[in-house]
Amino acid sequence: MTALPFALNHMAAPGLPADAFFSLARSLGISLVEIRNDLTANAIADGTPPEEVKALAEKHGLTIVSINALQRFNEWNEQRAAEARELISYARDCGAKALVLVPVNDGSGKEDGVRQPNLRQALGALKPMLDAAGVTGLVEPLGFEVCSLRSKAEAAEAIRAVSGQSSFRLVHDTFHHHLAGEDQFFADLTGLVHISGVIDENLAVSDMRDPHRVLVDAADRLDNQGQIRRLRDEGYAGPFSFEPFAPSVHGLADPADALRESMDYLQSRS
Repeated sequence: MTALPFALNHMAAPGLPADAFFSLARSLGISLVEIRNDLTANAIADGTPPEEVKALAEKHGLTIVSINALQRFNEWNEQRAAEARELISYARDCGAKALVLVPVNDGSGKEDGVRQPNLRQALGALKPMLDAAGVTGLVEPLGFEVCSLRSKAEAAEAIRAVSGQSSFRLVHDTFHHHLAGEDQFFADLTGLVHISGVIDENLAVSDMRDPHRVLVDAADRLDNQGQIRRLRDEGYAGPFSFEPFAPSVHGLADPADALRESMDYLQSRS
């Protein structure tokens, strides 16, 4: 099978400024990156102009896959609309292809009969904004039990309901897919895959949280290998983006070796 098209999310090395992060990606032979708006004292949160980020990416020969993320996107209101306009404009101006859309994840808005219309309202409002900017919306269901959008099937249904197949794609996150216990993959509607592993043998699935998410190796409990294989077998040809949240990864003085080992491990079993 052909080589896996890896991408690198800035969460893999959140302490690095954008230029150093981009350099890390290139040193690994990665040409696709995700930038974030939730990293304090870093682009985008530090006010770095989008044109500067675009110039840095071009200097390193990189494509910005996405900005991660518009939070609480399915709780649509004036504040969310303003946040969406700002992030979509930033994505357009920095050359990012997409904006990740993250649902409400605090236990509110998850009731049956409430979450579905909320989701459709948000997608319907976002669609013309995204289309005008030429930016794709990447809907990312989260597997946590408190989340208002756990199911990729529900997200796919809502995308079709607003005739949004040309405006939206799904994010398949291997961690959240495992937590949600969902067997459907929707490879044809997937635009990005986030990969991370969990290795703690004593951790119940219901207790898995972002700080447990490490780089994938042989001890992985999430079956990243199987998920990647099935996505590719079903036709997904997009990027697989490293998104570890564990402090043990963030604390690495030089994450390049650890990332390279994980890349080699996954590639050898793809």
